[in-house]
Amino acid sequence: MVPNGHPSRYRPALRTGQKFDASASDRPILVFENVYKAYRADQPVLRGTNLIIERGEFVFITGPSGAGKSTLLRMLYRAETVDDGRILFLGRDIARLTDDSVPMLRRNIGVVFQDFKLVPTWTVFDNVAVTLEVLGLPARIIHIRVGEALERVGLSGRGSDRAAVLSGGEQQRVAIARAIVGEPALILADEPTGNLDPLLATDILGLFEDIHETGTTVLFATHDRTLLDVRPRRVVVLDEGKATDVPHGLGMEEDFDDFGECVDEYTPMEDVEPRVETPTDRLAVA
Repeated sequence: MVPNGHPSRYRPALRTGQKFDASASDRPILVFENVYKAYRADQPVLRGTNLIIERGEFVFITGPSGAGKSTLLRMLYRAETVDDGRILFLGRDIARLTDDSVPMLRRNIGVVFQDFKLVPTWTVFDNVAVTLEVLGLPARIIHIRVGEALERVGLSGRGSDRAAVLSGGEQQRVAIARAIVGEPALILADEPTGNLDPLLATDILGLFEDIHETGTTVLFATHDRTLLDVRPRRVVVLDEGKATDVPHGLGMEEDFDDFGECVDEYTPMEDVEPRVETPTDRLAVA
């Protein structure tokens, strides 16, 4: 199944026959064009959001509770739709996909939830295999690929265990295996460490980083500042309807002004206006 006991590298994220079109690989994986989303007219969750996520990026989505992190991710797999603007996945407008095309979209997206969403009475194998069974793949292929996915998340040999007997960290590993077993182009992680202690949270982040190293694009939503500090990565901060893009991580934010422009270090101090509190300042003390 896996030569020499070492995990094999992921196959191409988009298999033959599952691409939207032949030129998809030349486009950003995600483009947000002036996206607006609100549940109340006076409190928009997203207000004119413009972002580009390139293939193979690892991006943190962060912000206070209720800032819209889950909403943003849910719009990507069409659990919700934008009120205005567009979100393009490999060049296709997600909101304009027909109902018949939505399953094809979701085959290319793996989602990991904070509450795992496992069936507790099913075995570990069954919880992961269901992703492939709905595609009608042969049992032999399912057996091989589920075994590979479980090995990648450190659960080799646990396929016959019931999900209910696993620890929280182990259940989240099963959820990650379920998300990657279909070899998607994009992984969405919605507060995947929210129910775990700090040490386990760091371990789970490490799994997502390993997945990212294979070329998979990862969007990781969290309000845990300690995870953002593990190593510098691009961060998108959501707060009060605004999305602030911090390309080099929050630890580097002092090198940028509120408009994302590099601040000239030789600017005389008497000419510098007092610093305005930013969304990431509020996040740091939340």
